[in-house]
Amino acid sequence: MTVFKSTRRCARMLVPALALAVGATGTVAAAGPAPAATSKAAFASGGWTTGWAAAMQRPSTGFEPNWAEAGFSDQTVRQVVRVTEGGTRARIRLSNQYGGSPLEVTGATIARAGRGAAVSPGSLRHLTFGRGARSVVVPAGGQVVSEPADLPVKPLESLTVTLYLAGTTGPATTHLQGYATTYRASGDHRADTDGSAFREGATTHSWYYLSGVDLAGEPPHRDTVVALGDSITDGFGSGNDTDSRYPDQLAARLAAAGKRRPVLNAGIGGGMLLSDSAWFGEKLGTRLQRDVLDNPRVGTVIVLAGLNDIGFSEIDRPTYKPDPDRSVAELIAGHRAIIRRAHARGIKVIGGTLLPMKGAEYYTATSAAKIRQLDRWIRTSGEYDAVADFARAVADPADPERLRPEFDSGDHKHPNAAGYRAMAAAVNLADLR
Repeated sequence: MTVFKSTRRCARMLVPALALAVGATGTVAAAGPAPAATSKAAFASGGWTTGWAAAMQRPSTGFEPNWAEAGFSDQTVRQVVRVTEGGTRARIRLSNQYGGSPLEVTGATIARAGRGAAVSPGSLRHLTFGRGARSVVVPAGGQVVSEPADLPVKPLESLTVTLYLAGTTGPATTHLQGYATTYRASGDHRADTDGSAFREGATTHSWYYLSGVDLAGEPPHRDTVVALGDSITDGFGSGNDTDSRYPDQLAARLAAAGKRRPVLNAGIGGGMLLSDSAWFGEKLGTRLQRDVLDNPRVGTVIVLAGLNDIGFSEIDRPTYKPDPDRSVAELIAGHRAIIRRAHARGIKVIGGTLLPMKGAEYYTATSAAKIRQLDRWIRTSGEYDAVADFARAVADPADPERLRPEFDSGDHKHPNAAGYRAMAAAVNLADLR
């Protein structure tokens, strides 16, 4: 069983405008010949806020076919993301966290999204990395941040990020369940504006190498919300190209209420609170650092975790390994550790109750009892700063251990878009920092 090891990084998720390459050993190497500062103070002085982010995963076949294990060779990859913050300048973050060798990115562009693979006329910008260089090498286990491009971006607007990978990459660091169409074409098409180069190419619903889009131009605040969790946070069952995961709908709800702020999705399908998984990625305690704590703009984190820890032990399936029989006491200890670490950074922590899953493949009397006990602790212990009672928001009134039929995506465990809307509505906006 492969267990992921955490890596030290001197430059964290959000670094200054000059691109940095960060190695797994913690060594910082500038992508250009000039050195650059790595402090969070430098980030703050630039006024940068993360408008979109994805939690990175090791290459895997995942839940549907993707390109992660095969990687890329003389191919262009165009990815579409929706930001929850606006600005006048944009930059991207690229991760080679699970790469076995350095990743050469021959070039990259960013643009406001058009229809399908097309971009909005006049919006395409070539990105540079370190003193104006259009290409960059991302060390194995590291990440780079591009230099800023002048690009007006509105909140809740979709952008395309296009990477040209001339060499052979090997397996690609990825986010498996993107629920957004990613396009691929042979050759260099980073400057394609009408999307014609991608019309005959293949598509997937995963993201590759792209871990974040940062925006600058508006006064920065420490009001970013991060949703941390598993496939229910990730948005399984919400539909492709709909931006209807619960964090998406929370961002839209905040904007409609005149309380707009960045909402970032740090969910990973199959992720667990207490165990690393060769299939689904690192446990929340490990991911907490890079997906939440390293972002100096985070004011609130919403934690929804423990369902897979409970359920995986109830069914013998290779992809569910490791599947130790976790006690409720162990799960509570895991939640407490996250609360403690977030509080140490001044971050408000909201606990989300686990959803009912009667009828799902790993529903048993034992798993149901554990869910009830853990949810009772989340609601009544007072250890979380606030509670988002997702379970009550989506439960069938006639049978609280089952999802309401109109909220069930079909597997009796994951909500559909309507169910995710109900989850977003369960978050008290006044509880957000």
